[in-house]
Amino acid sequence: MKPGLNDFLIGARAALPILLGVVPFAMITGVAAVGVGLSPWDTLGMSVIVFAGASQLAVLQLMKGGSPWIIMVLTAWVINLRFMMYSAVLAPSLQKMPTRWRAGLAYMLSDQAFGISMSYFATHDEIDKRWFYFGTALTIWVTWQVSAIAGSLLGTLIPASWGFDFAFPLSFMALMFAALRDRPTVVAAVTGGLMAVVGKGLPNNIGLVLAAMVGIGCGMLAENSLLKARQGRQA
Repeated sequence: MKPGLNDFLIGARAALPILLGVVPFAMITGVAAVGVGLSPWDTLGMSVIVFAGASQLAVLQLMKGGSPWIIMVLTAWVINLRFMMYSAVLAPSLQKMPTRWRAGLAYMLSDQAFGISMSYFATHDEIDKRWFYFGTALTIWVTWQVSAIAGSLLGTLIPASWGFDFAFPLSFMALMFAALRDRPTVVAAVTGGLMAVVGKGLPNNIGLVLAAMVGIGCGMLAENSLLKARQGRQA
């Protein structure tokens, strides 16, 4: 098997656990689009052109409320600004590719593809990063489009309990579990998660801020403890 194809398939396989969250998230987006009066073809067009679930749902909510089109455009633009940061981080890994390829890969960029790729790149120097990212991004893109059109066709048959609050965190939970490779990250995830649950009722979502701080702090302490233990063994 050619090295590029092999790395592409590795990337595609790495994306499979994430699809557990991508599928319901995309289906909900399709259901929401039909709910504001879009046809399945309109929904597919929006999904293909925009390909950004959070901004799609935000725009659909604004459409439902009758907001002006300029507000919809600006809202989507602000929500998607994070992709500029993602692109800057990925650029060194893709800069040797022709412009047309880089344009296509930039179009397929998603939170999930970025998270999977950067997590894998951190521990696998031998991988062809371009082909790995392509395999991951294309798998997520195809799954999203198929699931979105399925959601638009099923419409009201999708249970109302399958809300955005369920699907979006689920996809990032899959990313988190894939990143738990050592003790410090496990400590950070567990303590941060427990703090988020304990602080759920705090005003202004301050519980999430505290959870992030506690998780990072505990992870750093665990890492320092691990480093000292290794230095003691070496001595």
